[in-house]
Amino acid sequence: MKIIAADYIYTPAGFLNNHAVAFTQTISEIAPLEVLQQKYPNAILITTEPHSVLYPGFINTHVHLEFSSNKTTLEYGSFIPWLYSVIDDRDGLTKGCNMHIMQNACQEMLRSGITSFGAISSFGLELEACIKTPQRVVFFNEFIGSNPQNIDILYADFQERLKLSCGHKEDRITPGVAIHAPYSVHPVALRHIVKLAKENHHPLSAHLLESPAERSWLDNSDGEFKPFFETYFNQSRPFTTAQEFIKTFDGYPTHFTHCTQANEEELKHLSKQGHSIAHCPRSNRYLGCGRLAIEKLTLPFSLATDGLSSNNTLSIFDELRAALMMHEHIELKSLASKLIEAITSNAAQILHLDCGKIEPDKLADFTVITLPDAPKRVEEIPLWTILHTKEASQVYIQGEQYV
Repeated sequence: MKIIAADYIYTPAGFLNNHAVAFTQTISEIAPLEVLQQKYPNAILITTEPHSVLYPGFINTHVHLEFSSNKTTLEYGSFIPWLYSVIDDRDGLTKGCNMHIMQNACQEMLRSGITSFGAISSFGLELEACIKTPQRVVFFNEFIGSNPQNIDILYADFQERLKLSCGHKEDRITPGVAIHAPYSVHPVALRHIVKLAKENHHPLSAHLLESPAERSWLDNSDGEFKPFFETYFNQSRPFTTAQEFIKTFDGYPTHFTHCTQANEEELKHLSKQGHSIAHCPRSNRYLGCGRLAIEKLTLPFSLATDGLSSNNTLSIFDELRAALMMHEHIELKSLASKLIEAITSNAAQILHLDCGKIEPDKLADFTVITLPDAPKRVEEIPLWTILHTKEASQVYIQGEQYV
């Protein structure tokens, strides 16, 4: 048994002052420190610095590790020029993204308090890094392919990657399934893969309506995507509409990413079907995709970094600060609280992880942050956490300290 004490503990009941948590691999009890020491006299006591806050471990629901070698190669500013640069430089970036680089990316997330993440894997290259990292990983094997002539080959490769990830459940790996996007997956393959996810109860994710170009292509068969598909695929019309794509997921809660161009009717349908959204503010800004109006959402959302192919760091604190600035018309303290929920309880619920809250029987995943001074008002702790934190002070995963 271990006991960790902090000035403030973030719980479903709010911030508790001068309490402590008794834990092994899971949380046993939350109470004042002296109560826990009397009950567990042989427990190891872990102290924290003054003005510390104990949070559940943070969760990044959507990250790509396979392009983590990108720094100044890909073109930012607008989605289609970025996409062309991905195609032009894909081979060099994937070859340059070795195990060391991907492990560094995982460590960067760990230092910012991320104890669990959802890895979107196009090729399976990062599976070894995800096995070796101490964090728990929902490993989303992604399918991409819209050419009917290649579907069988691509589907066989997808199945092999999924099978391989299923063999590592003991390594804190949860195998999952990802659909790339409505414009890049043939409807026949889409139906097969969604059916497979449902039958095997795999977590399911998909990119959806990320850019104005995608919206124009799916709705009107025009816009910036038209010359792209004509050049690379000899295709003049999309295989599906946004609405047809979305309805394929009916009845199975799915984590959709971005949705910056989704309309009110589509968002209502996502909400009705029990879906959720991964909100990636920096990626959306860097690729010119627009703002997700989180104040209008009636469905759960998480805050995620996306990958270094469309971002400059994997720090969740950098992402939180970007979200504070992007949603300038939402009251500041309220927004900060919602964002903390987005990377803790919301994210855990979305990925079906038994963590994200500090309460008995949850996994003992903790992130400790240290404020520069004592907060005068408890309700402002989420805001001061976001504004003043560069890295976590301590990080625990299933009861073991890793930072």
